[in-house]
Amino acid sequence: MYVVIAGAGKVGWNLARELMSKRHEVTVIESDRSRYLTVEQELEHAIQYGDATELWVLERAGINRADLTIAVTGDDEDNLLICQLAKEKYLCERIIARVNNPRNRQYFELLGIQPAVSATDLILRLIEHEVPSYGTVHLLDLRDEQLEIIEVEVPSGSPVTGRPIHEIELPDGSLII
Repeated sequence: MYVVIAGAGKVGWNLARELMSKRHEVTVIESDRSRYLTVEQELEHAIQYGDATELWVLERAGINRADLTIAVTGDDEDNLLICQLAKEKYLCERIIARVNNPRNRQYFELLGIQPAVSATDLILRLIEHEVPSYGTVHLLDLRDEQLEIIEVEVPSGSPVTGRPIHEIELPDGSLII
C-alpha cells in the first residue's frame, strides 16, 4: 500500500514510522524547514519538503498513485483542502483527516471527508465512558451507515429489570446487544 501523509509533526512522524515498519511505502510532506530536516534524519527519502496544499507538491509526492492519503497538519483548513484534492482531483479512494478543532468537524462532513478524526472528541468519549454521569455513553457512531451504539446502564428498580429482552419495547430500528 502506498500512503501519502501531509504533516510531519508527532502524529505524522509516528504514523510514517509505524506504517513503514509494516512494510508500507510512505511519503511524508512537511512545510516547516526545520521540522523537515529533523525528520529527514530518520525517514531519509520518505519525506519531502513542501506545502501539501500545492498541487505540484502533491504530484511530486505521488498522490496520483496513493492508496491512502492522511492529512495530519496542525491546520484544519489545510487538512480539509488536502483531503478534498486527494479525493476529488486525484481520485484517492481512502482518505483520513485530522480535525484539530472539533467545531470544524461539520465542514469535513459536509464535504464528505471521512473519517475525520478529532483527538478532543475521542478523549471526550473516553471521559463519558469512564465517568458515566450522563446516563448514556456513545460507544460508536457510523453516520454513513446510520448506526450508533450506545451503552445504557439500567438501574435496579427500573421497569425493565428482570424482564425477558423480547418483552421490552424499543423504538423502531433499535436492538439490544
